[in-house]
Amino acid sequence: MDRLIDWWKRDKRYLTLIKAVLLALLPVICCLVYCAMQGRGISEVYLPCSQWNDELFYYKQVEGIVNYGYPQGYFGFNESHALKLSFAAWSPVLVFPWIIWGFLFGWNMMSPVICNILLMTAACFLFVWLVRPDWKRLGITALLFCLYTPFVRYMLSVMPEVICFSLLIVFYSLAFNYLDREKTYKLAILFALAGLMTLMRPYMLLFMLLPAWLWARKRGWKGVACSGVVFGVVLAAYAAIKHYLGAEYFAPLFFTDWVDAFFEEGLLGGIRYTFGKLYYMAADFKGHTVQGFRTGLASGAFFAGYLIMLLVMLGQSVKDFFSLRRIKRRRTEGLESAEDAKNMKTLGKQLTIEVHFVVSLVAMLFALLLMYKLTEGSKHLLTFMAAGVFIVGALETKFYKKAVAIGAAFAYFYSYMALDPYDYQVPFIEEQRAEQVESWRDNLADAMKLDPEASPGYENSVIWVYWEPETSKSVKWQLLYALPEGFGISCCEMEYVAEHFRELQCGYIAGLAGGQVDRLCHEAGYRELNRDEDMVLYQID
Repeated sequence: MDRLIDWWKRDKRYLTLIKAVLLALLPVICCLVYCAMQGRGISEVYLPCSQWNDELFYYKQVEGIVNYGYPQGYFGFNESHALKLSFAAWSPVLVFPWIIWGFLFGWNMMSPVICNILLMTAACFLFVWLVRPDWKRLGITALLFCLYTPFVRYMLSVMPEVICFSLLIVFYSLAFNYLDREKTYKLAILFALAGLMTLMRPYMLLFMLLPAWLWARKRGWKGVACSGVVFGVVLAAYAAIKHYLGAEYFAPLFFTDWVDAFFEEGLLGGIRYTFGKLYYMAADFKGHTVQGFRTGLASGAFFAGYLIMLLVMLGQSVKDFFSLRRIKRRRTEGLESAEDAKNMKTLGKQLTIEVHFVVSLVAMLFALLLMYKLTEGSKHLLTFMAAGVFIVGALETKFYKKAVAIGAAFAYFYSYMALDPYDYQVPFIEEQRAEQVESWRDNLADAMKLDPEASPGYENSVIWVYWEPETSKSVKWQLLYALPEGFGISCCEMEYVAEHFRELQCGYIAGLAGGQVDRLCHEAGYRELNRDEDMVLYQID
């Protein structure tokens, strides 16, 4: 006990605890302030008012897992489904904190929002506890956190970005802590965190390079070999999850045409194709970025903020590299001072983190240009910028100008130019929408019953026809939140439905009221389960 008390007093853990609690309150305060500025409260966030349809899939899948162990119907696209169980195209590992939350506390419309806020709260607390920033760095971290409004937008949603934000913040916080006091168990946790993030999203394999480098530096070739084994196990696990638990999407989730070019056109042809694709994609990237400056285009705003973060961190890396080099030169000349010895350790620690982060930023930029659609891939950059906020706050350096540059960019792009409600507006409850969803829920509770013998199966699956070209309208898919627990959703194109109408496998189909699907189902004599002015749902006989 005396040793514990001495440790508490000697390291001033009481002061660290105060700082940790203060920063941990920030996510809640930011959400409260944002909602108050809209004349709302956090409890008024209402998912069926959101325009992000990915949220519907995430929410209903977790609901099925919490209530039945896995959804009883298939989640897929154009009636695709996973080889095993019933998940959609994205790894179920991506939402594991929500699943745990649902098992412990139940699952409802506010569950993911509360869980997200608590995840960010925990990440902020652990950042301070592990990094132990002084008041200046704590203030800069808090300021950048407030200016980076995607923190709030994604906390008040059912998108898994906050899960990625939180894990990566903890990852880098622990990396700083490890470089202060190197303990093997910390390195093991870093590998575990990086492996978990990779199973969530494959590009996060980039972060496993840091513990691999630290292990190789500590153990030499043995560390390299062991790191290679960890890489192999993680990649094999991701491949297995993707193969067995992932449904086929409309299009590939990421493109490998530039890799195929090396096999089809040879080395020179592959290089020529790759550089050609980089050139044209970079031109598109530039166009998006310019529009981000001019009109606030969300993808362009994300690109611009990302580039500014990259330039700032690159500049800091170069500065620290030459500072460290000067100190080493003074050491060889026998002119090293006590202050130099202290700065050398600090700079070495920071440079390790900075270089890894810059390498990750550059690698992700190339991955975006080569493997993703720019508009869809842009949101993946948010995780890197979120981590950058805390990395900047952890640096022991005179970085006011750099923090001001990043903060000004955040304020301009994500507050002043955040004009499109689709990308930035938190969904608050609307009385008419809430009544409509409740009406559908009440009507479907008796009309739709899960088939226990088809688990999982098409009998427990609902086709959602996303867009009907004949009317140039999309169904109000938000009403599908009202589907009974356990049912799966297959998002289908109208072209697919029309071509395979007599061979559709799902047990139910939802379309636009008065639209083409409505007419086809009526002519086929399918049983109508519910209808209003926006959507109609039929049971397929």
